[in-house]
Amino acid sequence: MKTLLKKEYFTRILIKSNDSSMAISWFFLDLFVVLLAYIYILLTIFIPLILKKKDKITKFTARKAVHMFAGLSILSAPFYFWPFWPAIIAGSLTVLVFFSSKESKVKQLRELYDAIGEEAEEKVGYLQGPFFYCLSITSLVFIFAIFAPEQFYFPIAGILLMIIADTLASVIGKRWGKVKISFAWTNSSRTLEGSLTFFGTAFLLCFLSFFLFGLLFPDIQKSLTFETILIYSLITSSIATVIELLTPSTYDDLTVPIGSTLIIYLLTLI
Repeated sequence: MKTLLKKEYFTRILIKSNDSSMAISWFFLDLFVVLLAYIYILLTIFIPLILKKKDKITKFTARKAVHMFAGLSILSAPFYFWPFWPAIIAGSLTVLVFFSSKESKVKQLRELYDAIGEEAEEKVGYLQGPFFYCLSITSLVFIFAIFAPEQFYFPIAGILLMIIADTLASVIGKRWGKVKISFAWTNSSRTLEGSLTFFGTAFLLCFLSFFLFGLLFPDIQKSLTFETILIYSLITSSIATVIELLTPSTYDDLTVPIGSTLIIYLLTLI
């Protein structure tokens, strides 16, 4: 018989007083996963920071390394018994990034700003791009923890687009981009090569998220068919590519994951 979805099982545990020990076990298991997630995130932040201080890597590389690897902790989201843990983790990092500035009284936060801050962020005084990055993750996991904890593969797909597809598109576009694509009315500028890289990578990442959590491990999330996975992946990657093309680079960490995730989710409700 198919295993109950987590939220259904959680409800039964609360109802049955004799299952209180099971609830406590799940709580401590959650805490263990939370601890592992924090350790992983801190390593992905401070290793590039240390390498940048020793001039082993450039500021661009340090920023992209943090951007790409820190967000991969989102892959743990479906495995929490209580679905709000990912929002708490992401929320705490959002606060940390917001207070990372040259004027911060905390040495590590000043060093973080110096290691990955961009010239465009000098005006706002904090790590605006990473802040939007953390804010989008926090918003998505919080929304889905409330409305669809059994469908975390949607925000996971959107976040993977932001942390991997966007990073690869940026690298490819800067190195090999020849054909410029600009939209004066949105003040956005991309390259055809970068956008094609984004779309192809986005499709693969969406497929990975939907397949891994919707088909390979159906007992922890709402199951999907293989045909549905292909359709969802194509639609989500197409939407994300259009949004990324039209959004100024300062704000794409906010618009791409949130826009593509919410649109595909709402389409599934029609």
